[in-house]
Amino acid sequence: MTTAAPTDNDAPTAIAVRHARRRRCFGGYVATKVTVLQDGYLREAGFAVAALARLRRLVDQDPGADYTVLEQTRVAQEYLDEEWVSDRDCTHTEQAMHTALTLYAVHQQSIRDRSMHQDGVGLGAAVSLLSRKAASPEAVHRRFAALGTATTYASVTTHLRSLVRLLRDNRIPLDYGVLAEDLVVLQKPWGPAQIRGVWGRDFYRQPEDRPEPGTTDPSTDFAPDQTTSEE
Repeated sequence: MTTAAPTDNDAPTAIAVRHARRRRCFGGYVATKVTVLQDGYLREAGFAVAALARLRRLVDQDPGADYTVLEQTRVAQEYLDEEWVSDRDCTHTEQAMHTALTLYAVHQQSIRDRSMHQDGVGLGAAVSLLSRKAASPEAVHRRFAALGTATTYASVTTHLRSLVRLLRDNRIPLDYGVLAEDLVVLQKPWGPAQIRGVWGRDFYRQPEDRPEPGTTDPSTDFAPDQTTSEE
């Protein structure tokens, strides 16, 4: 059975996915932060435009490195207690929060008529749709496979950024609360194998259909995002 993922007020942007992912408490917390920024950006509110511009520049930086985005990236104390180590250490939830918000900022860039955060759309489902829309599904599969073989959190972030840019080019949304929860688990000693399985099953559970003509071919090698736009 195909389930239509719940979405916000931007109903025309919703995509239908099979086995929509559901969030827990931390994912809901992250999704709320993203939704505030998204609503503001779509209304062209100055605070959101400026915040997303700053967040885009921090994809490869450590959490807390830029004090100007702490209002967006800070994690509530209730999500820090379980894994608290010391004042000098970044917790799994802080890292996941930072990664999710900075990737969302890349995803939404220059898109003012559609929401790139949509409830229930897991990474596997989004990439599955991307592979069906793209002129070269094999190229998408290779990129997804590269993500699955990444051995460090930094390399995971690099591959995620590449996929998110392709999702942006094809206007395919993602649930950033779900992604943040996946990234928390990914950082556990046993986490990578579990999350690779979740993403893989989510990918192959989506219905097949014909690629749509005139869409972006991700077989082209994309250089790192050099844009300096403040949009």
